[in-house]
This record gives sequence, structure tokens and C-alpha cells, in this order.
Amino acid sequence: VTRLVDLEPVDVLEAQVTVGAGVTLEKLQAHARAAGLDFGVDLAARSAATVGGLVATNAGGIRVLRYGSMRHQVTGLSAVLADGTVVSRLTGLAKDNTGYDLTQLLAGSEGTLGIVTRVRLRLVPQLPGRAVALIGLAGTEDALAVLARARRLPSLAAAEVCYAEGVALVRSYASLGAPFAQSFPVYLLLECAAGTDPTDELLELLGECDELGDATVASDVAGRTRLWAYREAHTEAISAAGVPVKLDVSVPLGALPGLVAELPPTVEKVAPGARTILFGHLNEGNLHVNVLDTGTAGTEVTDAVLNLVAAHRGSISSEHGVGRAKARWLELSRSPAEIATMRRIKAALDPNGLLNPGVLLAAGE
Repeated sequence: VTRLVDLEPVDVLEAQVTVGAGVTLEKLQAHARAAGLDFGVDLAARSAATVGGLVATNAGGIRVLRYGSMRHQVTGLSAVLADGTVVSRLTGLAKDNTGYDLTQLLAGSEGTLGIVTRVRLRLVPQLPGRAVALIGLAGTEDALAVLARARRLPSLAAAEVCYAEGVALVRSYASLGAPFAQSFPVYLLLECAAGTDPTDELLELLGECDELGDATVASDVAGRTRLWAYREAHTEAISAAGVPVKLDVSVPLGALPGLVAELPPTVEKVAPGARTILFGHLNEGNLHVNVLDTGTAGTEVTDAVLNLVAAHRGSISSEHGVGRAKARWLELSRSPAEIATMRRIKAALDPNGLLNPGVLLAAGE
């Protein structure tokens, strides 16, 4: 799949483009921007993530608030099924109600139903005016209160949350200075994007928020990049500190403060001395849970965290997929009837279990 790197010319009239599954997100973004457009999905691993992988896992990233996840960008695809049949629908029609939507069936299926080879993608307007605010807050509840106000802004494009432990790790790893004179338990990053500079409306919003402990705003490229580094460098900083147990979960927004509070003691109970680093996409209630120094208790940590998430009516996999590692816990997020239906679909399209065996649906059940 990594050799499928063709990029067709951008269809400016339809605001769509067809690309090979091996094209990286970074190259797709550059291709779209050269035509005066942009791509709606973005994430820190843009230089390595491929379009095929993004479709297979229904990846989200930092712009879901504005544009939705990967499946919202897909208007058609080509895929090879287990028996060699090629299913292709790349017209990209805005309206096409002619039977089952096989494109959306394959999106998020983690390669268990077919191998995606080409994808037709929706593009979005390129927005040159950008402003970023980094905000220090006392708690997750305050971050949610600011988010509720910020969602009134038509230009709001991202709302990312991270915590003091992670910011300290990032600062040490990336040699970054302190963002504020004092440390805060919670940091909220907001980005606004528009055709013109949205700085004034972002500043006006901040002036309405009594929850702010401190805030800094940047609209120039260097300043925005500096503020984003406190959030985007988390993954590299965590990996440099050790091999973490990495989990990707989501809960209803009202349950998020409780989950954040309960995660460290839950981890401590099964892995004493472990360090829990949290960051994520606030608008979707999506936390990336990274636990360092678990020793031999990796499975116990995963089990404890995912059961806690389920107790908060959440999902064990928000945007990274279930894979093999979390397949045994799928029943925490899906009912027996749903899992049985998934198995029937899998059996119909891949009766011999050739495609990604054990992924999503645990083998032998």
C-alpha cells in the first residue's frame, strides 16, 4: 500500500481530490493547499500517517470540532476484498442514494473487510487567518466552561486540552520555557481560523471568561507554532521518557472531569509508581491516556482504565481503532447484538478470515 502514492489533480469545482492509499497526510495537505484548498483532518503524525490508514481507523485529530473525523471527508474509495473482488466508487457525488453505502462500511473497519487502495476526498476552504490562545485553568470543569462559550465562534477550529504533568514533560523534552509565570493544573489550547484575522473575536471571547487563570494569544506563524508545541510535542516527549501503555478513549463531556480525576488513582492501584499523562481533544471528550513506568502491569493498567471508561459510558477506542490489543475489551463498548452483527458482516465478506485476523473481533469467540 505504501507504493500507492499517486495524487490526481485537485478538482477545484467539486472541492475534491482522488489519491492513493499510501499518500501521507502531509503530502495531501500540501497538494490541496497548492490548489487554494485544504484538507479537514490534521494530526501531529501528519508526516507518517497515510490516507489508507486514516480511513481504516476513521482517524480524528485536532480538527474534528470543525470538520468531523476521517469518514466525513471520504466521498468514495476503491478497495480489494478478500476474494480479490475490486469494489470501486470514486465519483464523489454529493447525493447518491442507491443502496448500501459500502464506502462508509469500509471506513473504520481496520482492514478487516477489504484493503483500501484509492480514496476520493472532500476538501475544505483554505483559511489564511489564524489565531491561537493557550489558557491556564484550575480544572477540567473550567476548560469545559470556556469551550461552551468558544463554540459560539464560527471560526473555532480546535480545542485541545493537556495537564500540568504532560506540559512539564514536554518542556523538559523540547527545552520550552514556561508558558506563564505560574503553573496551572489544566491548559486549554484554542485555535480560530477564518478568511481574515480572527484575533479580535478570540480576545473578546477570552475577556468574557471568568475562569481564566492566565492566557496568551498569537496570530503570527512563529507564535502559533510555539503555543501548539506545548500540545503537539506530548507524544514525542512521552515516548522519549519510556515505553508507555497508550490508550485512546472518549466519554460524554459531562463525565470528563470525573474520569480525569479518577484515572491516576485507578492506575496507581494496579501499577504503583506509574505516571499517568493525559491530553486530548476536549470537544469530543477524547483523552489520550499514556501511562509510563508500568513495569509488568501493562495489561492490568489497560483493563482498569478501559473498565473505568466503560463505567462513565465511554468508548474504549475513540480514534485509533481497536486492533488486536483491545479486541478482548470490545464488549465494554458494544452490545452482544452489535458484535454478532459485525461478525456476520465479516463472515460474508471474508469467510476464511484472511484480512487482519484477530483485529477488532477477537479470534476464537
